[in-house]
Amino acid sequence: MLKPSLALFIAMSFIPCANAITLLGDVEGARLQQAEKTIGDVVTRYQALDEGLTQLSAKRNEVDATQLAARQGQRLWQQAVRDVQSGHIDDRSLYWARLAMLTRLNTSSAQFNMADWQQAVLMSAVEKASRGFSDIHYADDVQIKIFLTGFDPFFLDKDIGQSNPSGLVALALDGFRFEVNGKRAQVETAMIPVRFDDFDQGLIESLLSPIYRDPNTRLVFTVSMGRTDFDLERFPGRNRSASAPDNQNVLTGASKTLPLAPKLNGQALKGPEFVEFSLPVSAMQLKGSHWNIHDNHTVTTLARGEFKPNALSELQHETSVEGSGGGYLSNEISYRAILLQQKFHSSAKVGHIHTPKVQGHDAELEHAIIEHVRTMVMQAAASL
Repeated sequence: MLKPSLALFIAMSFIPCANAITLLGDVEGARLQQAEKTIGDVVTRYQALDEGLTQLSAKRNEVDATQLAARQGQRLWQQAVRDVQSGHIDDRSLYWARLAMLTRLNTSSAQFNMADWQQAVLMSAVEKASRGFSDIHYADDVQIKIFLTGFDPFFLDKDIGQSNPSGLVALALDGFRFEVNGKRAQVETAMIPVRFDDFDQGLIESLLSPIYRDPNTRLVFTVSMGRTDFDLERFPGRNRSASAPDNQNVLTGASKTLPLAPKLNGQALKGPEFVEFSLPVSAMQLKGSHWNIHDNHTVTTLARGEFKPNALSELQHETSVEGSGGGYLSNEISYRAILLQQKFHSSAKVGHIHTPKVQGHDAELEHAIIEHVRTMVMQAAASL
């Protein structure tokens, strides 16, 4: 259970999502009604947890109210983890339950008069806790700490029932423990929103800074849904260029002829045009895999277009259009994770895994993807 002081810290220290939660009445919240009609059982699976927020009316002060919000968000995350790990291969209920919980919170009141900023704090507490941010706990005997992120479902206007196998990977591997070369390893995970604004406000940096401060962090994987096979994205680029919207239907204004740097706390993100991952590639390219596992070097620059550099030095004077991971948030989370690792001088091996693409929701296929990533993670740990 979260202590009151910890709940308040969680809400305030990750305030980036408080802005993004101008949410409800917004695009993400507005999809709830359609989702209830189309995939009702998925949307209402965790309805009892949502209803737990009715207790807010009895709270007399901000600390108690924030404690309740954080606790309900954490319960939602933990229930989704239990579900997936017990064989219910579906990440979508977590996403829709979070939106339902935020909707209820947005219309709830407590016994004290809440200012707008206090309401934002409560919503931030739900957001962060339901994404696993307050549930990152390694056992004391762990010698190899591994951190992994997945993403929410996205492109929901194309298919309201879309799943995201990277989110399932995060739920399936949260807390996963194993032994390798006589050492105890543990994976902890978190779920990332598909919203440009959260990235611009430093969500990734806030999440990963304490991870990199821990010298026992040995591996950091960012995971997203990608192409036909698995891709390990060698050269992430700094700039955005995708014309695709995020889950708020926000566009960046960037394009392949006009790439734009993302922001960090109000200013353009500073860093080289390209960085290189440090993943143990050969260990992660599983033999006999159903899918190919590519060491993807492909990038696009303004001057040269699309090509495959062999070394980072070939990109030194180029302007990034697309990194190996593309020009969207999949590429960007990898770039930010690697850049931050370098700033902390962390010895962790860091990089991005693109999983095969899934149409809608396919439990059997996504279970196979989960097990592939699990094996890749274990093989990476064995190579350290």
